[in-house]
Amino acid sequence: MPDEKFTYGAVPGRWPLFGHAWPLFKDPFGFLASLPRHGDLVRMRLGPTTVYVPTHPELLRRTLADDRTYDKGGKYYDKAREMAGNGIATCAHKDHRRQRRLLQPAFAETQLVKYAAVMQQQIVALTETWGAGCTFDAYPALYGLALRIVTRTLFSTHVDDDITEDIRRSFDVAFGTFFRQMFLPQWTYRLPLPANRRHAEALALLRGAVERVVTESRGDQDDSNVLGALLAAHRAEGATVVDSELRDHIVTVLAAGSETVASTLTWSLYLLSRDPDAQDALQQEADSRLTGPLAKWEEIPGLSYTSRVITETIRLYPPGWLFTRVASAGAELAGRYLEPGTTVVITPVPVHRNPAVFSRPDAFEPDRWLPERAAELPRGAFAGFGAGARKCIGDTYGTGECVLALASIARHWQVETVADPDVRPVPLAAFYRPRRLFLRVTRRVGT
Repeated sequence: MPDEKFTYGAVPGRWPLFGHAWPLFKDPFGFLASLPRHGDLVRMRLGPTTVYVPTHPELLRRTLADDRTYDKGGKYYDKAREMAGNGIATCAHKDHRRQRRLLQPAFAETQLVKYAAVMQQQIVALTETWGAGCTFDAYPALYGLALRIVTRTLFSTHVDDDITEDIRRSFDVAFGTFFRQMFLPQWTYRLPLPANRRHAEALALLRGAVERVVTESRGDQDDSNVLGALLAAHRAEGATVVDSELRDHIVTVLAAGSETVASTLTWSLYLLSRDPDAQDALQQEADSRLTGPLAKWEEIPGLSYTSRVITETIRLYPPGWLFTRVASAGAELAGRYLEPGTTVVITPVPVHRNPAVFSRPDAFEPDRWLPERAAELPRGAFAGFGAGARKCIGDTYGTGECVLALASIARHWQVETVADPDVRPVPLAAFYRPRRLFLRVTRRVGT
């Protein structure tokens, strides 16, 4: 579609000083889903910054795929680099190719098969605590599962519970107030406020925990884990590995492998608990496809409905729901000239929830991802993992883990939502998760 056929508009309702930040964080998905009404590319303000948001699938695809022109930058990545350093998810275009090449072997299929054994062990450990049935706070429980899996696939040494708890606590503070840190004026970070102290302490705690494990793992020649595969790739290139670079890689993998997986599993179980037909279809697939009590990595290709549930969950609730890119040079988008340094907000929500792209966009319909139906969608309709050279390097790892967990749970358990959940997002958190969601699991008869 030529650029002149795209529409452009400005978002109304700007607040003094805050711009559109207040309605965005009061009702994130509702606000973002409303943006296509104003144009395929819309202009709005986040605090003092004018930003542009592509709401058309083709425009979103272009900005994601052209990572040279639309480089990772802006306030989002300024704050992300404070936490994750210059890792693969936060680094600029000039550093990305090398980092991806070195990390790629850690996510090869042969490695994923090895990680799957850890995933199975931890799924068993979680579900064994349920007994005949129980009620649990969904996100913390599933976050614990995902964090234990990623720490044990990341390192060959046993990561003790104290280190895992330090990582969890630091992420909880750093990610829980991420957007507050992002949008407040820079000078406010230096004030001796309790929130600033907690944020600084969380970052120090995270760096200390990661550095302890890096020091313990430095001389390990085992490449059956992420860190070992990364070190082996450096040795193969004759490259020197510095601790700060390792720390940046590790923090990135820890964050991506815990928060995003926990969010996806939480929303999946919530959606299934509210849709008996979908839960029944999931259970039938698990009963017919699994050869044992747990799903295995090699069984994932046969778990097509489970995979569709995960994809549909990410469409409705993408964990990473808002990022920024910065135009590294002058660029034209939707017929508008963007000056160098212009901030472009990247969010899948306006496309994923757009009725012009998806029929019944707010409905949970896993079968919209049947191959024949998905083929009818416009290019760029799904952006849950990004696109182009910067597409998520761990997408197969993360979705595979979700499929294994969901199919294994469905094989043995019936899930229902406990009354009065609060599924509004945690305010100002970097990853989209509910404030309060308790689930009840009951063992299925005969399993």
